[in-house]
Amino acid sequence: MSTPGEQPRPQYGEYATPEEQRARIEQSGATPPPVPEQPYVPHPPTAPATTAAAQPTRRADRIITFALLAYGLFTVVSAIPQLLDFTSFAQTWMEVAGVDAEFTNHSGGVLWGRIGAIVFAVGWLLTAIASWASLSRRRVSWWIPLVGAIVTFIIVSVCLAVPLLGDPAVAEHFAIAG
Repeated sequence: MSTPGEQPRPQYGEYATPEEQRARIEQSGATPPPVPEQPYVPHPPTAPATTAAAQPTRRADRIITFALLAYGLFTVVSAIPQLLDFTSFAQTWMEVAGVDAEFTNHSGGVLWGRIGAIVFAVGWLLTAIASWASLSRRRVSWWIPLVGAIVTFIIVSVCLAVPLLGDPAVAEHFAIAG
């Protein structure tokens, strides 16, 4: 046994180095098993980053991501002129919504229409940058254009609601309808 303060004496060679173990085995007269000489590897080897089965998925992910970005770009490019002519946009929106009046909040419409156009463009640009960065790291990226579109659309919708709900005819229509 060991005394207090000393390290406990190993019982079954658990603290012994391979050389010490071989020396003990030779003292006992038994023949040691052959020890293959292998270099020390701190971690087991890892599987390759991509396998042949994953290649079509990555290709499909890239195609879907670029298709969604292209569709988003088309949407943004076609929406920006409408937002810059906000009075016409608001009048069309009021007709579709069933508001039987003329849009009168022109100054607010011009300001918030420009803000909405800028948010649309910046939102698409940030989404494209995030998608590109994710694709370059070989990560699944198809969801980034979808989330970017949803977030951008919500922010632009708030920007467009400000001048629309600030128009007295629209506010009156929804107050009566509500």
